[in-house]
Amino acid sequence: MVAPDGLPEVTAGDDLAELLVDLLTGRSGLVDGDVVVITSKVVSKAEGQVVAGERDDWIDAETVRDVARRGPTRIVRNRLGLTMAAAGIDASNVAAGSVVLLPSDPDASARALRAGIAERTGANVAVVVTDTAGRAWREGQTDIAIGAAGLRVLESFEGRTDAHGNPLLVTAPAVADEIAGAAELAQGKLAARPCAVVRGRADLVLPRGEDGTGAAALIRADGADMFGYGAREAVVTAVVGDPATQAPFGAPAPLGDLVTALARAGITSTTIAEDLVRCPATQRVAVEILAFAHGWRAEPSPEVPGGTSGDTEIQLLPGTP
Repeated sequence: MVAPDGLPEVTAGDDLAELLVDLLTGRSGLVDGDVVVITSKVVSKAEGQVVAGERDDWIDAETVRDVARRGPTRIVRNRLGLTMAAAGIDASNVAAGSVVLLPSDPDASARALRAGIAERTGANVAVVVTDTAGRAWREGQTDIAIGAAGLRVLESFEGRTDAHGNPLLVTAPAVADEIAGAAELAQGKLAARPCAVVRGRADLVLPRGEDGTGAAALIRADGADMFGYGAREAVVTAVVGDPATQAPFGAPAPLGDLVTALARAGITSTTIAEDLVRCPATQRVAVEILAFAHGWRAEPSPEVPGGTSGDTEIQLLPGTP
């Protein structure tokens, strides 16, 4: 792996593929199977994504949904589907009063660079566009792939067995992210080396003419992630109970999970069917909050034999996934 010095300051309209080829072929050469790694900030500068204005205003503009807030720090899901601090907006290494947005389509940027490099060198390389992100449960940050072309971004080991004969059921290394993190070690944060060449994993590089899924394949769909909201935000969202905010909680939870949650909260429930649970209406508020968080809906119980009704019971049914 090599991260050469010497890339000039990039501005809007620059031919980034030409600049990379001049730099990389002059220092290390490019061969089939190489992976060219480039930071998103450089791509954004070349694509004219440096904009004037206040950082907070642009965070608002780029945000699809707030995930968590702690003081001035905002973790949001941005227009690309990425969950990042400050929507991925950067105010460093640009003129005062300006910020750098992420590329409008990082996978398309990677495809264009891959094609441009191939046209100029004949080499079949993959391209990864990177940005820096934090990780839940871990201190510090690392680079991840937000754009990719010509690369298998995930390695699937499903169906294989380990050395002891145990089946590997869900092992799928995010190799594009691993390449991004490895390249950052060579680039350094303050060394002004925004590009690198990773060599030795030609098995991950796709044939000419095949760009692959791109890094978008690494983004979990809204609601498929177990952590769609921060801890505080999840509580407030469930209390408010706005159906428009329920998607990040995911599909309706299995009946057993709901019943267990009700029991943990001290709520007596009666299972009528696999899609119907009844609870005392005296605990309506807590029941409605728990139902919302589990993707179920609460409504008055209809009249049933024995005279019980919505006055005394509330019934829960699975919501729409």
